Amino acid sequence: MSGHFRANLALVGFGNVARRFAVLLEDRRELLMREYDLDCRIVGVATRRHGGEFDPHGVDVAEFDGKRSNTGGRPSLAFDIIERLGRSDADFRVVVETTTLDITAGEPAIAHVRAGVAAGCHVITANKGPVAFAYATLRDEADAAGVSFLFEGAVMDGIPIFNLVRETLPGVTLRGFRGVVNSTTNHILTALERGEPFDAALERMQSEGIAEADASLDIDGWDGAAKAAALANVLLDARLSPHAVRRIGIHKSDGARARQALASGKRLKLVASAVRDRNGSVSATVEPIELPTSDILASLDGKANALVLQTDLLGELAICQLEGNLTHTAYALLSDLVTIRRRQAQPAAPARRIL
Repeated sequence: MSGHFRANLALVGFGNVARRFAVLLEDRRELLMREYDLDCRIVGVATRRHGGEFDPHGVDVAEFDGKRSNTGGRPSLAFDIIERLGRSDADFRVVVETTTLDITAGEPAIAHVRAGVAAGCHVITANKGPVAFAYATLRDEADAAGVSFLFEGAVMDGIPIFNLVRETLPGVTLRGFRGVVNSTTNHILTALERGEPFDAALERMQSEGIAEADASLDIDGWDGAAKAAALANVLLDARLSPHAVRRIGIHKSDGARARQALASGKRLKLVASAVRDRNGSVSATVEPIELPTSDILASLDGKANALVLQTDLLGELAICQLEGNLTHTAYALLSDLVTIRRRQAQPAAPARRIL
């Protein structure tokens, strides 16, 4: 063991985000040790199609990238690696869950989170599924086990939405939110305004790794619905799933509507929103809306995102991301890792219930 605080990590899922995270972790290695006394070591990798690897002394991720492991893609592999991570020698252990979104029930990501918690590991994820389908249950299980369950990268890449509320808005009650939270559809709608073909704009997002592996999740509004449910569950203490969100996506035929809205001084945006009514019930919606140009959401071009929080004491607060990419999502995982380290270093303060 080094003189620094040692964290062993297992990557469950090794797609674009996880690979970028591994690179970022190495790039920031000296900073993490200098600023946070934190020495991170990736000891496990589990993939669905390319098998996996576990080595308590560290996995050479660059060597693993692209090679086909002889372990195969058996369903139990991720759980085996999580169990071994829990028994590994470190100051703390973290499951980094980045499998793709399953819009049916959020699995197997939810099971991965549960397995990590049961093994005594902290869990960080960029997958929206666990928060959108089972947030309250997973939060309570993590609390009972004395570990963290963090998910800053699940919504708006690396923009600190959940950290903002948890750390900087004590005593504030959120009443609702609205936002443009899907980069792919915002890029497509911006392209349609310029007369570009729908398919060409979508292909750009796929080539950059921004669009979901199943692009229908973006254009049919499922990604927005999952994010709306996640935000509502965490920020408004709702109990929603993406299937409870009223959802209308975007289609090729929206090109004419987008150009007509622009000509009339408006812009067509796919807006995710939720509100708590006087009875405490929370409802959420994702749908294309024509917004006046004076609206902050109407100003968003290309891959830009923004979320407007509606609060009781501060009115409306907006946080904006002008450009989204894989590095931003990978950074969210890194920021969650630092949050865990800070919690290890300080006595636990009374936490806001949302996180």
